[in-house]
Amino acid sequence: MQYYLFDLDGTLVDPGVGITSGVQYALKHFGIEVEDRRQLYPFIGPPLLDSFMDFFNLNETQAHEAVDYYREYYGVTGLFENTVYPGIKTVLDQLKSQGKMIALATSKPEVFAERILAHYQLTDYFDYIGGATFDGVRSHKLDVIRYVLQALGNPASDQVVMVGDRKFDVLSGNQLSLTTVGVLYGYGSQAELQAVKADYIIKQPTELLQIFDQ
Repeated sequence: MQYYLFDLDGTLVDPGVGITSGVQYALKHFGIEVEDRRQLYPFIGPPLLDSFMDFFNLNETQAHEAVDYYREYYGVTGLFENTVYPGIKTVLDQLKSQGKMIALATSKPEVFAERILAHYQLTDYFDYIGGATFDGVRSHKLDVIRYVLQALGNPASDQVVMVGDRKFDVLSGNQLSLTTVGVLYGYGSQAELQAVKADYIIKQPTELLQIFDQ
């Protein structure tokens, strides 16, 4: 494999505190109090707009308002409430030393993703950073991956691996005939990743190096 596409939240960094705090902040504007942040973990992965409508029955107008409130918090504070998973820098170092092309493919707004990678000193590992747009034109994972692949020159699908923790990463990668790797240290479960037919499922970041060790 020559090209490695990584999801961000739940794959490179644990965003649990930042994302759920932002969601709590947004929901309070609608009179909704959620004290146990674990109830909000399903927000990690899919587009925010969909999640506010799916999980709290907000209509589309309200959901757009909720996203704006969320970003009000997240853009100042939540961005920096992440933890880089142990082993991630080892994996990126190894791939970089092997001359692999490394890209980010996240449903998080690209501007936020760039700031997070810079804050945690990960930027230099990446040949391309791709994310969603604020206007929603590019928000779903499939659209983001297509955008990233185009930026990389549309490499042959058999040379590309998509690494992520949720079904959205795997489903999109499979749809584009990429090799997919689901990770269990993030916010997806074994059952979720098996159901969408991830090619590989790993428990620790460094296991990725063993799969494609050549």
